[in-house]
This record gives sequence, structure tokens and C-alpha cells, in this order.
Amino acid sequence: MRLKYLRKQKNLSQIQLAMALDLNQNSISRYETGAHQADYATLIKFADYFNVSLDYLLERTDDPTPPKK
Repeated sequence: MRLKYLRKQKNLSQIQLAMALDLNQNSISRYETGAHQADYATLIKFADYFNVSLDYLLERTDDPTPPKK
């Protein structure tokens, strides 16, 4: 998952991201290392926050453009 890359692009710490999304910093760390997988609702939070598609977040495409609503 591109979570760490996206977080660093915005110059955010794990704690800052966790606070912005009402998550736990330990969870962010585990998602970034692959120790745990985020559930669907959390993936949507990440995609919305970084304004990218789920496919981009999950490395299924290199196009970050979110789908049109």
C-alpha cells in the first residue's frame, strides 16, 4: 500500500495522520509495514484524505486520479 509514500508527500507524521482521521498511530504504523490490513472503511478514509483512488492506494494502478462521482 502507498500509505507511507502519500503520508510523507504531505510531510505528515504518523500521529498527525492518525489524529486527522481519528485513528490510532499504532494502526497507521502497522498498515504502513504490512503487519495489518486496513478494513474497507479505513481504506476509503485514506483515499478520501489523500484524494486518490482505492486502486492507486492499493498499488493496482499508477494513476492516482479518484473516480468521478
